[in-house]
Amino acid sequence: MKNTVSDFALLPGSQSSRLNDDEVARGKIRRVLGIDPGLANTGFGVVDFCAGRYRMVSYGVISTNSAASRQERLLTIYNRLCAVIDEFKPAEAGMETLYFARNVTSAMGVAEARGVVTLCLAQHCIPLGEYTPNQIKQAVTGTASADKQLVEKYVQILLGLEVPPKPDHAADALAGAITHLHFSPSA
Repeated sequence: MKNTVSDFALLPGSQSSRLNDDEVARGKIRRVLGIDPGLANTGFGVVDFCAGRYRMVSYGVISTNSAASRQERLLTIYNRLCAVIDEFKPAEAGMETLYFARNVTSAMGVAEARGVVTLCLAQHCIPLGEYTPNQIKQAVTGTASADKQLVEKYVQILLGLEVPPKPDHAADALAGAITHLHFSPSA
């Protein structure tokens, strides 16, 4: 079953934009997919960068049904992420590294979702940059000690959004895309 972006809701303030597909294809605009992996909710954010400016293209959350089997949930993440990639055609991706978690069960789900995301990106030949939580905070806010609210506020400012992106999974994904643009060499 092939999913499309319309199979799940984009969040308020998100835009599905194909206006710059030709410029992205020619390399004039860098389009990056940020991902915040999780078994229950995987956030995604697509950001364009051109002439020193960021532009939010789209963001959203891929949610899975907690009553479904683990393999069905991972397949849902994979299929819907493929749909996002097919829709927006990012050339690069950025994702937060897995950090130590006290809840081993939750950490296992995140690790499995990260594996599915990594496989999906590899199958689409999209290079992946991985960043520590402190690198993301530093790149977005200028300080590694920033809290979630400050990161969300800076994502709002950097992308020129009217309100901070919600939920936090989508905001974290947008921050991952911005961080990748900040740390990775120009394409």
